[in-house]
Amino acid sequence: MTILVIDTSGPVCGTAVMNERTVLCELTAQNRNTHSASLMPMVEAALSFAGTELKNMDAIAAVTGPGSFTGVRIGVATAKGLAQGAGLPCIAVDALEALSRSAGHFDGVICPIQDARAGQVYGAAFRGKERLLPDEPLKLGEYLEKVRPLGNRFLFTGDGVPVHREAIAAEMGDKAVFAEPWLGYLRPSAAGSIALEKPETVDYLTLQATYLRPPNAQKNKKLLEAMQHG
Repeated sequence: MTILVIDTSGPVCGTAVMNERTVLCELTAQNRNTHSASLMPMVEAALSFAGTELKNMDAIAAVTGPGSFTGVRIGVATAKGLAQGAGLPCIAVDALEALSRSAGHFDGVICPIQDARAGQVYGAAFRGKERLLPDEPLKLGEYLEKVRPLGNRFLFTGDGVPVHREAIAAEMGDKAVFAEPWLGYLRPSAAGSIALEKPETVDYLTLQATYLRPPNAQKNKKLLEAMQHG
């Protein structure tokens, strides 16, 4: 099974063409360009470098969140459009699970965190491929309290690490380890490896973004409506 992988859930825009045996091409970019400007040229380049075309794919895997609201929408919308045009099924991949897989082997608990702003993180926890905590938006302290009983060594990875590293180190001490920068981001091939393990696919209409909390625009709209009717 050969798949195209798309990820725009975090600061790194990524795509890969791969199967169960090998990564045919993997491209990532972290730059000043928006994901909407970077993604399609990267998809086209990845398919070209892999020596294939979209019509030869068996499915499209998309990282559906949690993550940046705008970023997630870009990736999911692109995957839906490509899948519809090519008549391909889709596979949804959880961003925090893919972040954990991207960190590689660790003899302890892997703690993927994304910066959710306002002192919050989107966090989960894994031991190898085993999920220990569900995806949740939490204050950093609340997240660490849930993580602490799970083990004695913790690897923190993701874009939440640069923001919260000092606070994590102060709270967890020597139990906390931090992923190196070149391992601390979501690799599309890691997301692809998860997708290739999934037995089920969905059609492009069913593929949806995963939001752990409503976007700010939606919250602001509800606040405005409450004020108008208050």
